Amino acid sequence: MAKNKNIHSIPDSPDQEFMSRALRLAGRGQYSTDPNPRVGCVLVKDGEIVGEGWHARAGGPHAEVLALEQAGPAAAGSRVYVTLEPCSHHGRTPPCADALITAGVGHVVIAMNDPNPDVDGGGISKLKAAGIGLTTGIMEAEAIQLNRGYLSRRTRSRPYLRSKLAVSLDGRTALSGGESRWITGAAARADVQLLRAGSSAILTGVGTVIADNPSLNVRRDGLGDVLAPDRVVLDSQLRTPIDAKLLTTSGQARIFCIDVDLQKKQALEDIGALVEVLPAYEGRVSLPALMNRLAELEVNDVLVEAGEQLNGALMREDLIDELVIYMASHVMGSDARGMFGMPPLAGMNDRIAWQWVESRRIGEDLRMVLSRSAD
Repeated sequence: MAKNKNIHSIPDSPDQEFMSRALRLAGRGQYSTDPNPRVGCVLVKDGEIVGEGWHARAGGPHAEVLALEQAGPAAAGSRVYVTLEPCSHHGRTPPCADALITAGVGHVVIAMNDPNPDVDGGGISKLKAAGIGLTTGIMEAEAIQLNRGYLSRRTRSRPYLRSKLAVSLDGRTALSGGESRWITGAAARADVQLLRAGSSAILTGVGTVIADNPSLNVRRDGLGDVLAPDRVVLDSQLRTPIDAKLLTTSGQARIFCIDVDLQKKQALEDIGALVEVLPAYEGRVSLPALMNRLAELEVNDVLVEAGEQLNGALMREDLIDELVIYMASHVMGSDARGMFGMPPLAGMNDRIAWQWVESRRIGEDLRMVLSRSAD
């Protein structure tokens, strides 16, 4: 079975060795950089690291600036390794390309270009114009993996969507009456907290809110500076109870509907929820419209924690990029609920193909990761 690419691959050249270090640094911002990308930077002189840094939070210093500050005068003539093209525009912070030029670095190695229209080659052009040597594409695949959500938002105008499912050995997610706690063990549930922490938002349907009353927050210590993910509820007719747990946990609760009852809307907004109307499709919130709106809200990564109906609708719309399935070693029977509520297929040619990425044991359960496309 194919294994997922990761940022710890064994380097076979000095450029890969130092870029691998930059990627590991970038990963330290995994839970805190939204909506910005995760970026790491390493400065090397005479074969030794003289400065390094990573971007930790939007509005804070960029990785290149921190690395330059650490290097001080040693930055002059150094070889710079950065996981994403240095910015070339004034945003919350000054352009990093200008900072590298001012410091007099000798060569810049870039893993991948930044598709942000405010950058998109501008940083590289500035460095070239200043006479600084450039190498691009070093460990590009690993850099892409690190920022799949950011890249999806920038290039597809929608977030990267990962659906998490807890299932029995026969692929069931709940008993026929809706009971689903707990299908998997404690280790698998703890592992899910990592998925939540690395997500910009957690998406669910109002049916799950009513049946399970989940908090959908991050409950795991030791992760450092974690930005609380938004909770996004699809609720066409505004049936979300005002005492729902997810309305009061940290982070923003967003409810998307197609029909506004002003009294219900006001009640939900009075306790801090944001209620918004989106276009309808077949009596429900249009899922493509939702994806576009989340991109506008600068949401990079979405974790789906929902029932078979919403998962089935997302599957039919081809909006799920990755499946993370936690499988327990018990059987729940044919009357229990499945993973995807979908109409019957006309034939085998109508199957929806997925590709294996990895599988491994998590406590007493098996975690399987599948992707819609090869990594």
